[in-house]
Amino acid sequence: MFLFVLYGLVSTKANFNVLKVGDRRELFVDNHLIEKLEGFARQSLNNPIPREIVFVSDKPWEGNGLNYVTVIKDSKNSYKMYYRGADYDRGVKSLHDQFYCLAVSKDGIKWSRPDLGMVEFKGSKANNIILTEKDPVLGYICHNFSPFIDLNPEASISEKYKAIGGGPLFPLVSADGILWKKATKKPIISQGAFDSQNLAFWDSVRREYRAYHREFRNGRDIMTETSPSFTDSWKKPVFLEYTPERGGELYTNQITPYFRAPHIFVGFPTRYEDRGLTPSTRHLPQWEYRQQRSKVSIREGTAVTEGLFMSSRDGNNFTVFQEAFIRPGLRAKDSWFYGDNYQNNGLVETKSSLAEDAPSELSMYLTEATLQNGKPAKLRRYSIRMDGFVSITAPMKGGKLTTKLIQFSGHKLSINYSSSARGGIRVGILGADGNYISGYEIENCPWIYGDSLNRIVEWTRSDGLSYKVSSLSDQGIKLVFELKDADLFSFKFIK
Repeated sequence: MFLFVLYGLVSTKANFNVLKVGDRRELFVDNHLIEKLEGFARQSLNNPIPREIVFVSDKPWEGNGLNYVTVIKDSKNSYKMYYRGADYDRGVKSLHDQFYCLAVSKDGIKWSRPDLGMVEFKGSKANNIILTEKDPVLGYICHNFSPFIDLNPEASISEKYKAIGGGPLFPLVSADGILWKKATKKPIISQGAFDSQNLAFWDSVRREYRAYHREFRNGRDIMTETSPSFTDSWKKPVFLEYTPERGGELYTNQITPYFRAPHIFVGFPTRYEDRGLTPSTRHLPQWEYRQQRSKVSIREGTAVTEGLFMSSRDGNNFTVFQEAFIRPGLRAKDSWFYGDNYQNNGLVETKSSLAEDAPSELSMYLTEATLQNGKPAKLRRYSIRMDGFVSITAPMKGGKLTTKLIQFSGHKLSINYSSSARGGIRVGILGADGNYISGYEIENCPWIYGDSLNRIVEWTRSDGLSYKVSSLSDQGIKLVFELKDADLFSFKFIK
């Protein structure tokens, strides 16, 4: 009897550090699941692919100040894009009032401007403007207006759309995403530096609203706060914490729950880098115009902005890849300027632009040619495969990933992977004692090669191939992935 109780205590203690993944999709965007990497296996940040220009801000009420874009997929074949219409002289002097405008699309690639007839511009309401900086009721909201669809199941239909904007930040609500009103007379968030795109959303895992906004701490930084109700009871904001470090000054944050794994937040902050006037500055595109902008403000000619990638599992502590997620790129003009490469708020699924039989991909939209005198700014779409932000990769020489002890629920194991024709992946399962479980030895897993978002792992048994893993779901196990010229993006146990 004593031995049984002692064994039970040891078992409980041993399982204390078991990571319960259930049937969630797990990505390798941090070290949360990684116990060790062997051989030539490593964690790799993957860059999205630049695609087509999807929008040119060339209407009279728009201009070169296109920025702080939000893209929402509000139904299967309906997308909304909210963007700032503004025009500047050398990036500083405003040439007309700021507006917030709406564009719509059926596929997230081809966009059009609906004629809303709401706001007058130079004697006409034939435009797609929804907000003006001189709105007599809403006030100065439109510099940094940032909407979202409220996924809270208890949210009112009349307040399906929510937003924050202004400085300090006010809450706004809308039934259709077009007609907006303030939800409170007083701001909900007052501590911060709000002249940037600040955002909020419903966290379905923790069942609370969360906001992220700009503030200064040794340069540009990000704060966060939470609330159970959106319109009040916001907790005191705190600065984010970063591993291994912040990676520079951060402007917009573009943090969102990843819809395929909502327990993980992914962020696409804009890194602000001003190295001053160096010999390389003169070799960047448009040196003469860069000098003109510097006469108004030195940083307008020397600072450069680019995209980063980071992730979090609690909303406060973020793993930041120090290398650029999106570099300014190989361009002869209209690039390497402050104001370019600002990614939109929102990560949306679109059909693949590769081929009709290719699976859907993730699309994001970044600013180009901003603040160029007399030229309209542009938005370029970038795409990346589902879960493709970070992968475990190995060359043909091979490598292995061993996970920490996990507990799952499900009947089979699915992986999102890509390999060469000669490379591939094999999977083995270890018990809590570190030994392979009989029948799940890595040698019994036929090499998996190809390219799939959802490949079921199989093992060779005496009676044929089997994918069943349900008998292991009530115990702690470790997964071992052997890779050769392959990438592993995510895994998921399927019920």
